[in-house]
Amino acid sequence: MVSSAAKTVAEYLAELPPDRRAVIAAVRSAMAKAMPKGFEEVMNWGMIIWQVPPARCPETYNGQPLAYAGLAAQKNNYALYLMGVYGDRRQEEILREAYAKLGRKADMGKSCVRFGKLEHLPLDVIGKLVAGKSVEDVIAWHEQAHPVKKKPVAAKK
Repeated sequence: MVSSAAKTVAEYLAELPPDRRAVIAAVRSAMAKAMPKGFEEVMNWGMIIWQVPPARCPETYNGQPLAYAGLAAQKNNYALYLMGVYGDRRQEEILREAYAKLGRKADMGKSCVRFGKLEHLPLDVIGKLVAGKSVEDVIAWHEQAHPVKKKPVAAKK
């Protein structure tokens, strides 16, 4: 994975060649339009991330903010990370069906959707999927998947 050292989304976009910037900007715009209120857009892990604000869920399984979606220009393609699709089999099915309607096979990992051209991405369906999970949904999913382990109470002497 190509990782950027950019501290802001504007810096990240500025470092991309114009043709790649145009693709990332188009996907970013669609994601921002669909993104439920409450998520914040930041640079993390070398890419654009939409995450649960750390103040909303300060204790996570890995000590990092809860990422909901990510977007990156990789060396040979683009990558869109969709944690909602990763955590919800029905969302994954909907996305695969959208690719079938495009006449394409989805190039997907667990949460990653790889694409070479903007027209290879079913942005309308991705927007609907992204819009389908709230900050509260993501926090609840995290808490279910990673229950907080309570420390045992010391016995009284």
